[in-house]
Amino acid sequence: MLFRKRALHLTEKERMAMRRAGRFNARLMDVLRPHVQPGTTTGEIDRLVYEYTVDHGHTPSQLGYQVGEAVFPKSACTSVNDVICHGIPGDYMLREGDIVNVDVTTTVDGWHGDQSETFLIGEVSLQARMLVQCAFDAMHRAIDSIFPGCQVAEIGRAVMAEAKRCGFSVVRDYVGHGVGRKFHQDPSIPHYITPQSRIDRLEPGMCFTIEPMVNTGSRYSKPDKTDGWTVRTRDRGLSAQFEHSILMTEDGPEILTLTQEGPQRGHRF
Repeated sequence: MLFRKRALHLTEKERMAMRRAGRFNARLMDVLRPHVQPGTTTGEIDRLVYEYTVDHGHTPSQLGYQVGEAVFPKSACTSVNDVICHGIPGDYMLREGDIVNVDVTTTVDGWHGDQSETFLIGEVSLQARMLVQCAFDAMHRAIDSIFPGCQVAEIGRAVMAEAKRCGFSVVRDYVGHGVGRKFHQDPSIPHYITPQSRIDRLEPGMCFTIEPMVNTGSRYSKPDKTDGWTVRTRDRGLSAQFEHSILMTEDGPEILTLTQEGPQRGHRF
């Protein structure tokens, strides 16, 4: 029989360390923001992530991250249009009508801040705008639905309800996760309801990500065999995602990766 490891409950000192990591990561996202526009390559975005992070004495968590024999070669993930997640930055030049998710994670004094946003590149289709809005609203609906001691399933319930209302699907192959001294740790945070998510509880002192991935068509994904990382929608429909790192406190959820210049709760795209 397999037993799940108990999720870590942070002390006040450790919570402050996570807050510092989250604040830096949010500043990094704001630094990138004006550059995510038509004519910028995804490789240029990655270069900015690396330089800003290293110049401030921190480490890009994604650079060199290893799963099995696969090693991620860049400092950020840039997932364009039909790419659900783990897109590798390179020569692709963003153009009018694209949507791109920029996912950055930073190690600050041994602690990880983790977040992502989907950007609209110039004028996009109505469907793309509605999808991005749905992913953003689903994330905030999930954050607003949780409370100390609640089931992890509350997150999946909220995300699925918002996606269904919008007529979109929720990816199930990739989920949120605990975050702290490790990039990925317990608990698993699915954006749909599972038997385990009905058992797991979000208790004060736990840190985790909420990062729903929402597709225009089928929820199914297809890994790209050429690079071992890029994951696309199986039907080549669009995909959008937003992510925040969350600390559950005694008073409720605290968003650790709020930006100063990015979309806030209630934003309309």
